[in-house]
Amino acid sequence: MAKKKQIILENVRLGKLVHGGQCLAKAPNGKKLFVWGGLPGELVSLRVTKKKSSYMEGIITEVHEASADRLEPIEPLSYLSTSPWQIMAFGVENNAKQAILSEAFEREGLKDLQWADFYANEQELGYRNKNEFGFWGADDGLHLAHYVRGTSGKQMVVGSALAVEAINVAARAVRDELNRLDIWGGKLKTVLIRASMSGEAVAALFVKEELDMSGFKLPEGLKGIDIYYSNPLSPASVPTKKLYSLGDINLSDSISGKNIIYDVMSFFQVNVLVFEQALGVIRAQIGSKPSIDFYSGVGAIGIAVGSDALVESDDANVAMARQNVMGTDTEVIHASSETALDYVAADKILIVDPPRAGLHKDVVEKINDIKPPKVIYLSCNPSTQARDIKLLQENYNVIHAQGFNFFPRTPHIESLFILELK
Repeated sequence: MAKKKQIILENVRLGKLVHGGQCLAKAPNGKKLFVWGGLPGELVSLRVTKKKSSYMEGIITEVHEASADRLEPIEPLSYLSTSPWQIMAFGVENNAKQAILSEAFEREGLKDLQWADFYANEQELGYRNKNEFGFWGADDGLHLAHYVRGTSGKQMVVGSALAVEAINVAARAVRDELNRLDIWGGKLKTVLIRASMSGEAVAALFVKEELDMSGFKLPEGLKGIDIYYSNPLSPASVPTKKLYSLGDINLSDSISGKNIIYDVMSFFQVNVLVFEQALGVIRAQIGSKPSIDFYSGVGAIGIAVGSDALVESDDANVAMARQNVMGTDTEVIHASSETALDYVAADKILIVDPPRAGLHKDVVEKINDIKPPKVIYLSCNPSTQARDIKLLQENYNVIHAQGFNFFPRTPHIESLFILELK
């Protein structure tokens, strides 16, 4: 089969940064062009990686006129895969994220919001307490790897600049143990590593076959590991069957003075220090008033503010949450938020931290029907958050809107809204 010819576009002038992380530009054919690896105002050449009826995507191959804000990336070979905003000054990144937030809400007609100062601490790198690596087998053995953006190929890495060092040490230790066992890279999917603030690390290894891993020994620097068979037809590292478990995969951290237990697969915030700042805003809004926490994960928000109940659907998260509420009066409800609507109450503040899809429509309808006194909405997707808040604005005023840089050097943004009943 003939190799598909690459399309190179020359002398393209880049526009603003957009939600998703690319620069917006216009292709010679008039289509919208979303470009990785560039900054606003730059003149570049690029390789087209995707063509659709209404837009195209590309990756820069050469910068002809560079922005004054451009930096050399810390990880020049792999930054586009995991942290494509390594190329800009940190202040520029924070300003861009606030602009993207504002634009997302303006698109929904919410143009007069009074934004609190965008929050970012000084830790640009080495903040992630969770990181996933792929594998690449070469003549000299197995290597950690990331997919190269815009291709199906991989790039060898020895760690991640975003991850805490305990994660990189543990990932290399898993790699070395797999090399000792002479496991072929094609039989492996990924390894997921988590680390606590104290530096303990745990892992989940995903393999494409039900391999005999009985010879696997827990490496130094790793508290525990679960090894899963993951259906190779699934593109994600989703457990299909647990094959082995070694050591203890539970970790714990103190969140606002409360000990929170979680494990390698739990929903738990990736950047604890920035999360604590958002939690301070939430706590101040709740005070001693009763509240309920929907989409609660292991309960980090609800437990920290003394919520009456946590609502969570994932089995593993529920198990952790039940450990975390021991000795308190907080109830853990094992249900999806849209099936736990009876817990939305007119006398309790509602806390929501949904996945990227945002609130289920039934949750929005229930809020508008029951009218809790406040809704506290933390989100990792400003587009769906803006959609939901637009649907709630008939009954609620926005009394606090703030962006948080939970994910420095990446395009991802977290935003916190406090809604008060009119």
